[in-house]
Amino acid sequence: MSAGIAFEETMRGAFALGEADPERGAAAGRRAGTRLAMHAGVVIDDLAAFLADAGHPGGLGGRVDFSPLGVDLGASGGVFRLFSSAGDDGMGRRMVYELALPVDGVDYYLAGEKRVRDDPGPDLWRDTTTLYTRLHRGTDTGGEVVGAGILELGVPQLTALLSTLRITGDGDARTLAAFGGFFFGELWELYAPLARGGRP
Repeated sequence: MSAGIAFEETMRGAFALGEADPERGAAAGRRAGTRLAMHAGVVIDDLAAFLADAGHPGGLGGRVDFSPLGVDLGASGGVFRLFSSAGDDGMGRRMVYELALPVDGVDYYLAGEKRVRDDPGPDLWRDTTTLYTRLHRGTDTGGEVVGAGILELGVPQLTALLSTLRITGDGDARTLAAFGGFFFGELWELYAPLARGGRP
């Protein structure tokens, strides 16, 4: 059995139906008082394969709360990618969270990404805790966008995430250290040059 990692993460934020742009959706959600919560469970069954794959993929499942559609909605068949390339310029990374979300016989697909880039200024916290999210009708991101918003990971949620980190399979303390080294190493590669006035 391979060595793996699993953890849970909850992100919440203003979200609205009828919007396709996350920023406009967040603004509309704040006006209407509608919020969406994603309670995600991330599973990386084989950490060695995860680290070797440039897309760094894992599995994702969980629950979604969004009052216009329902509360405690089961979501599965998800896609998770940690620090995959964000474009041809090689100057950024993405964290991808996608969940299949069937609601009363209608298929929806919730797709979000964190955009981790080397923008000027101390934006590391915002980059790694802000999920720009769209709700598609159908079973993938090719479907019509029927809602949008911005979900965030606050300090209490980050603390809770760290407390859920667990080793799976044949893993041991070295597995956890390897995952932590990858995660923080990627952030260092992206942001440390800014502290020296340079670029990656």
